[in-house]
Amino acid sequence: MSSRDHPPGDGLVELRLDVPGMDCSSCAGSVADALDATAGVTAHEEQPTTGSVVVTLDESTATTPDVVAAVEAAGYDVTGTDGDRDTSRADVWTSPRALQTAVGGVFLLAGLALRFFVGDENVVLGVVAGTSLHAADVAFLVAVAAGGFKTLRNGARSARDRRMDIDFLMSIAILGALTASFAFGKPLYFEAATLAVLFSIAELLEGYAMDRARQSLRELMALSPDEATIIDPDGTETTVPADTVSIGDRVAVRPGEKIPADGVVVDGDSAVDQSPVTGESVPESKQPGDEVYAGTVNETGYLEVEVTAAPGDDTLSRIVELVEDAQSNQTDREQFVERFAAKYTPAVVALAVLTTLGSPFVLGVSWPTAVVHGLTLLVLACPCAFVISTPVSVVSAITSAANHGVLVKGGTHLEAMADVDVVAFDKTGTLTAGDLAVTDVRGLNGHRERDVLACARGLEARSEHPIADAIVDAADEAGVDAPSVTDFDSVTGQGVRATLDGQPHFAGKPALFEEHGVDLSHVHATTDGGLRAAQPDCEHADCLDLRADTIPDLQAAGKTVVLVGTADALLGVIAVGDTVRAGAADTVSRLREHGVARTVMLTGDNERTARAVGDEVGVDAVYADCLPAEKASVVADLQDEHGDVAMVGDGINDAPALAAATVGIAMGAAGTDTAIETADVALLGDAITTLPYLYELAGDTNTVIRQNIWASLGLKAALAVGVPFGLVPIWLAVLAGDAGMTLGVTGNALRLGRISP
Repeated sequence: MSSRDHPPGDGLVELRLDVPGMDCSSCAGSVADALDATAGVTAHEEQPTTGSVVVTLDESTATTPDVVAAVEAAGYDVTGTDGDRDTSRADVWTSPRALQTAVGGVFLLAGLALRFFVGDENVVLGVVAGTSLHAADVAFLVAVAAGGFKTLRNGARSARDRRMDIDFLMSIAILGALTASFAFGKPLYFEAATLAVLFSIAELLEGYAMDRARQSLRELMALSPDEATIIDPDGTETTVPADTVSIGDRVAVRPGEKIPADGVVVDGDSAVDQSPVTGESVPESKQPGDEVYAGTVNETGYLEVEVTAAPGDDTLSRIVELVEDAQSNQTDREQFVERFAAKYTPAVVALAVLTTLGSPFVLGVSWPTAVVHGLTLLVLACPCAFVISTPVSVVSAITSAANHGVLVKGGTHLEAMADVDVVAFDKTGTLTAGDLAVTDVRGLNGHRERDVLACARGLEARSEHPIADAIVDAADEAGVDAPSVTDFDSVTGQGVRATLDGQPHFAGKPALFEEHGVDLSHVHATTDGGLRAAQPDCEHADCLDLRADTIPDLQAAGKTVVLVGTADALLGVIAVGDTVRAGAADTVSRLREHGVARTVMLTGDNERTARAVGDEVGVDAVYADCLPAEKASVVADLQDEHGDVAMVGDGINDAPALAAATVGIAMGAAGTDTAIETADVALLGDAITTLPYLYELAGDTNTVIRQNIWASLGLKAALAVGVPFGLVPIWLAVLAGDAGMTLGVTGNALRLGRISP
């Protein structure tokens, strides 16, 4: 199998072909040989578990039809290309091979009936090379011709290309049985027919199993709608194929319709189900200015969307492409399997030859029996189930993860995630929501919380500072109206001042009020009967020392304190902070339950703020005041001390740390090209709660891979040992060693799709 070591450049284009019949490594080898012999093809990569081939070709020498013709000449139908991807599900059981196999099966049963039930009436129909052909023998030969047609045709191609694959081995076994029938005078037509028909059934079962494994990827591809409604400049609407929309087009999306392309809402208000892309189960409200993604579903209202990404460049298309390409990054286990398989087949073929030639002398069996034993070992020589045990598990897990909003860029990253000992989190935007919000409002000196918010809104409404935005948003949510405002002014580094209802007011840092002589050590809280003990020199039970108690307490919780009042007295205290993301503490706890040894938080914030957030979410250690390069250094130190480290960040500001980690995980990557392209794993939504799911999925995937490898190896070994002693009939070798094991490893891999966040 060739890798894409020549990336597209001048005159080179990359083409993806859907080749559903290519479902094993030997099939991929046939396609690879055909492409190697095609002029103009500079590189190619076969992906049997996804049934696709990626080809890089020189357009000046080769065209798409040339490449398609080469693949089909190798015996594999091309059902779709880049411009026309195949999202349909062909029925394996109505294919031409299935019909041929059915005919072969009928004649095999007829031959059995003639041999065992007709008896003496099984008439001789002719003599060939001195050997009588009975009616049953002729039925078996027809079964070989019908059931083994494709096997023998593919085997001839393999012989021509000098490739020892399953079709070649089965062809040798079938033809060997027929040849031995004439050479020894003992008919082995039944064995030949059994091989031809049962192997064809096994191939159909393998195709069905692989089709099941590919179904989740097909469902992902099918999320894109077929049509889009474009709004022309004059207001008329035109329905066009979705793949013809262009950047800048305005499209109408009505309730129940899929959004045809990435874009920005320019008109309308609706809830959009983004679960197909981000995995978030709760629909998200969309208003003008909000981003939307191709393949998501408009649920309630009417939307007009301006397209911002061309077809094929949208978020969904990139996800599909990256999931398909994930197979190219082979895991260590997959590389081991391929190395082992390369030695396994020649070794078993050699054993088959030795068994055929030696068992008559060593075990005293007849030559026809020795030949049957050798042919049975040839059947076991192909390591198909063993070879697909790893990639089918990886593809099943990766496509399942993508359906839940977790994009894993390759099997190596999934394998590495299972071995992670430490998970490091960025703070802002990862463990916290990344947006400032009002967390506390305390009225002072008899003023209510609504009075404080009203005054603060009037003061902050004209400011562009993020803290001001948070205060205005809180006032809006509380339904508080601002008083009339005049003479607004910003006090650099301190706060703001303005005249509210004719009286000067201030909002800002405590130092701003201390400059005006306000005593912060002695104020009275607006309480329901007093919550604090009075100071010695004050008879009121609601007396507060803001400087010594309240302000340090809020700051220790990682919050910014804003005082509101006049030059003579305070109205209240407002605390603004970056709130901890819902589910962050539960995520840290569940990671620990799943086996993560240590969780840490890395942040550029000060120690006090960082410690407050770290304590709230429950991480084991906090590293504060870290610059981006220092975060990477901390990750490297954690790797030296503890082992594999996963870093979770926003994919851009935390790029050095993400690159230094064993596994880099980007939060909220949907629609963000940089995050999707650079991270090893991208959480397409903002759901940090999917991290334990990812860790569990990775661990279960490694477990399933180990089960598949050892089960397929163990069964093949047990069958091979039993063959020379006559314990394994040829039909059992075909059904159990090939079809049964392929179904077994694929079914085991499909269990990974049941794991959900």
